Amino acid sequence: MVKITDDMREIVGRARGWALATVDKEGIPNVVPIGNAKVLSDTEILLTDNFMNKTIENIKANPDKVAVSAWDWETVQGCQFKGTARIERSGEVFEEAVHLAKSKAKARMTLLEAPRARAELVARIPRIQPKGAVIVTIKSIYMTSPGPGAGKQVA
Repeated sequence: MVKITDDMREIVGRARGWALATVDKEGIPNVVPIGNAKVLSDTEILLTDNFMNKTIENIKANPDKVAVSAWDWETVQGCQFKGTARIERSGEVFEEAVHLAKSKAKARMTLLEAPRARAELVARIPRIQPKGAVIVTIKSIYMTSPGPGAGKQVA
C-alpha cells in the first residue's frame, strides 16, 4: 500500500501552492492552482472545491486520472501524488474542507504585502464557502525535487 511518509508530510505542509491535474472524457488535460489542500490521512489528500467547474466535470468523467503536485519553495522540494478522486458535498470531510479554506484565507493575509491585495482578500473571507471537498486516494507518489531522484516513483 502507498503511504505518505513523514518527510512528504513536511514538504506538503510547507507548500504554499498546489496544482491539480485532471483529464476530460476526450483525454484533454486540465491543470488548476489549488490554494487549500492538506494531507488527510496516510493515503489521502484533501483539496477544497471553491471555483472548480471543468475540474469537477473531469473528475466525474475520469475519477482515476488525477494528479496533485505540491512544492515547497523554501527547501526546493516537491511531491506529486497520482490517484483516484471523489467529491463530497456534505459531511465531516466537507466541513473539514470549509474550515481549511477559511483558516488558510486568514493566514494568507499575513503573506500579502500590498494593502490593496490584503483589502480584497479581507472583503472575500466572509464569503469563502467551498462547494465541495475533493479527496484524492493516492495510488503512486513521485518526488519532484531537483537532483538525481527527480521524477522517480518512490511509492
